[in-house]
Amino acid sequence: MKRVVVDHFGGPEVLRVVEDEPPMPGPGEIRIRVLAAGVSFTDAQLRAGTYLGVPRPPFTPGYELVGIVEELGSGCSRLRIGDRVGALTVWGADAEQVCVPEVNAVEVPEDLDPAEVLSLVFTYMTAFQLLHRTARVKRGEAVLVHGAAGRVGTAVLELGAAAGLRLFGTCSARDRAAVERLGAVAIDYQNDDFLARLRQLPDRGVDVVLDGIGGALSLRSFRALRPGGRLVVFGHYAALAQGHKSWRGWIEWYVATTAVALWSLLSPHRKVLAYRIQKLREGRQWFPVAAHRRALPVGGGPRQPEWFREDFRALLDLLRRGWIHPVVAERLPLTEARHAHELLDVSAGLGKLVLVP
Repeated sequence: MKRVVVDHFGGPEVLRVVEDEPPMPGPGEIRIRVLAAGVSFTDAQLRAGTYLGVPRPPFTPGYELVGIVEELGSGCSRLRIGDRVGALTVWGADAEQVCVPEVNAVEVPEDLDPAEVLSLVFTYMTAFQLLHRTARVKRGEAVLVHGAAGRVGTAVLELGAAAGLRLFGTCSARDRAAVERLGAVAIDYQNDDFLARLRQLPDRGVDVVLDGIGGALSLRSFRALRPGGRLVVFGHYAALAQGHKSWRGWIEWYVATTAVALWSLLSPHRKVLAYRIQKLREGRQWFPVAAHRRALPVGGGPRQPEWFREDFRALLDLLRRGWIHPVVAERLPLTEARHAHELLDVSAGLGKLVLVP
């Protein structure tokens, strides 16, 4: 079989495709023949070495997949050979065959396009859980999403409209029309001061800010919260520079993230929460403080192994009802993984990039 490999951290040029033996499922695992694997900014962070908990090279990237079960390991009882499933792998999906724990796989209807459903496994799941599992939004609340024209930002706006939220989104001038078509108030981050704009609102702020960029932006976002507000930090895009790891950006992200976490401890009427999709699937969220080995628990709660499947079923229902519209920007063969990563910056507002083995 073929799989993509990151030999060392870097830009898209570090990706190569190798031939390998098919993996064998261990106890509790299933082997999946991959129909579609996604390419996202998180994959770029894994490739560059800026993602929290990134494995050491060599490894296979790929955060999510949709495929067909072709072999069961011992102890598997829920799924059957031939079932179509989706799985959040975090890494490893960019291959023709992949083994995953059965418990992490969700059933996918066979009448839906695998490439379209792929967006529900990661992008829309992230947006849904940011809103409903972490921020716990209520109808009528005001929500600001940074990077509103991006993949997750677009998903947040669609899901936010379905939930009856008042939406605001930062974006570039060229993306203003796209953001406004989704029912949000667009704020040009290059020419407008989002903090000043939000403080002009009757409540002098918003109830929720979703920040996937981090760094100094998190500090200004916390100031945009009204009493009872929640800032959710769910990414560190600021640690990337032109697709490569930026040590300066990484340090600034950590300093700012630590500062806003401590600030929230001194501000009892406003909260800072952290979201990482794989951590929530395990039932625990962590807020990074100063190093990988030190963390403060934020939010969290008891382990909820059913959450991911419950939320996926909710997203399928919204898809069938026409409330959300996942868009596939381009489908490329697995052998063009490097080109897919090169397209990430230019296709941010155009939909999902999909590798098709």
